Amino acid sequence: MRILHIFDHSLPLHSGYTFRSAAILREQRALGWETLHLTSPKQGETEAARESFDGLEFHRTPPPPSGLPGVAEWRQMRATAARILEVAQAAKPDILHAHSPVLNAFPALWAGRRLGVPVVYEIRAFWEDAAVDHGSTRAGSPRYRLTRWLETLAARRVAHVFTICEGLRADLAARGIAADKITVIPNAVDVENFSPGGKADPELRRSLGLEGATVVGFIGSFYAYEGLDLLLDALPRLLAQRADVRLLLVGGGPQEENLKARAARLGVADAVVFAGRVPHEEVTRYYDQIDLLVYPRHAMRLTELVTPLKPLEAMAQERLFVASDVGGHRELIRDGETGRLFRAGDAAALADAVLDMLTRRERWPDMKRAGRRFVEQERNWTNSVANYRAVYAALAGQ
Repeated sequence: MRILHIFDHSLPLHSGYTFRSAAILREQRALGWETLHLTSPKQGETEAARESFDGLEFHRTPPPPSGLPGVAEWRQMRATAARILEVAQAAKPDILHAHSPVLNAFPALWAGRRLGVPVVYEIRAFWEDAAVDHGSTRAGSPRYRLTRWLETLAARRVAHVFTICEGLRADLAARGIAADKITVIPNAVDVENFSPGGKADPELRRSLGLEGATVVGFIGSFYAYEGLDLLLDALPRLLAQRADVRLLLVGGGPQEENLKARAARLGVADAVVFAGRVPHEEVTRYYDQIDLLVYPRHAMRLTELVTPLKPLEAMAQERLFVASDVGGHRELIRDGETGRLFRAGDAAALADAVLDMLTRRERWPDMKRAGRRFVEQERNWTNSVANYRAVYAALAGQ
């Protein structure tokens, strides 16, 4: 079976999106399927029309000329459709598999109609909700309603819809998409790529100014929905009970300057270390500095519907964390068993959950083992990718 995947972007860019894509492709190949890979103009300018990274080759789509809102997206879709046709006419795929956003679904549908090839669409998040968080629109605006309509229309027109979690599946069903047309491919981890966390590198700890500290931390992108502002708001309450606590924030993003200003305004800047972005191969060294991870996502449609990868990766490494009780977290985390949940948006509840975890360290070994066992038995890519099999086989006539 030969599948042509159409992605928004891919390796060598690093994001939850690209890591999920790469994991799916490797596991599909392990099943004996032939996969081909194409990226949209959102990949940006590239050195060549075909690029290989980590054993995966990607066909690139050159970015078209920019334009006004609406015109730019139309040009992107036309360019993506043309590239799909070019690659597919040579490769003769059995299935076109478009991945979020909907800007990839419609080009795949146009190309699929020309080629007589079935199209499936994998929704990782709804485009309209992501746009709200990025600040490019607001909930209920004309643009929001249009993009929501486009996502629903694409879901109706493709042969089958995949989603990454139950929250997205339920939302699609509420829009009238038949239950037997939706299959969940849960977020997962490649367990063999993760090992239990090691000891903190004393030299790195000294360079970060964390000697003698109990370290609470976050590693990732600084987007508004991640709730790092709430984590800073909780820090004065934490310090009042535990003066040795320090907050380590590793990464960067659009909220970085706002977070630094907030820390200064709260009078806790001396207790916060902004480590900046670090090379991917160095990330584990920074994880090892952290005693307790925090995932304080705010409650909004995006976080209520979509499951993140970070808690699963933490469990695979036997790392401990507290997380807000948004829907995406509740679908992954067993409160008190594999992690600790607190009421979303409540800084006092966040601080109390952290203090409780730091005080009751006797529970840590059992929680670490339970988290690792959960990903080993339930949330691994072998189990997740197996869910494509029946749909692919039916559409390809095998």
